[in-house]
Amino acid sequence: MSGGQTITTFLWFDGQAEEAARFYTSVFKHSRLGDIVRYPAGAPGPEGAVMTVAFTLNGQEFVALNGGPHFSFTPAISLVINCQDQAEVDYYWEHLSTGGPGEQCGWVRDKYGLSWQVVPVALTGMLKRADPAAAGRIMKAVLGMRKLDLAEIQRASQAA
Repeated sequence: MSGGQTITTFLWFDGQAEEAARFYTSVFKHSRLGDIVRYPAGAPGPEGAVMTVAFTLNGQEFVALNGGPHFSFTPAISLVINCQDQAEVDYYWEHLSTGGPGEQCGWVRDKYGLSWQVVPVALTGMLKRADPAAAGRIMKAVLGMRKLDLAEIQRASQAA
């Protein structure tokens, strides 16, 4: 990993660390695979099998670990993708979704079980600027959505 980032997200997989890292770097445009470290003799994993894979997504560093079946992802931890427009929301939703309807409020779980929040950055700005009635309408609209629809959120913010 490079020296610029001081906190790195470490993701636990059950044998799919390299596959997941390759998948994520294929989805995010400004990404790359980093070092792959293999289990040495006497380690908890099979000698020579992939232990960790470093990768970078849009400048954010991650490490995927093949740690075994002991832990799995839950929605208690999610990664937020701040999207510039609806096209970006649609892109990430399509690529990270496992084909299901997704979860409430822009959350989607990928094929490895990792939860992502696919959110247009305009949503936060609308909520910050909104009066209490408009903020309530925005939240009601968002709570009724799976994939977030920026045009619908904007309509909710402006409705009387």
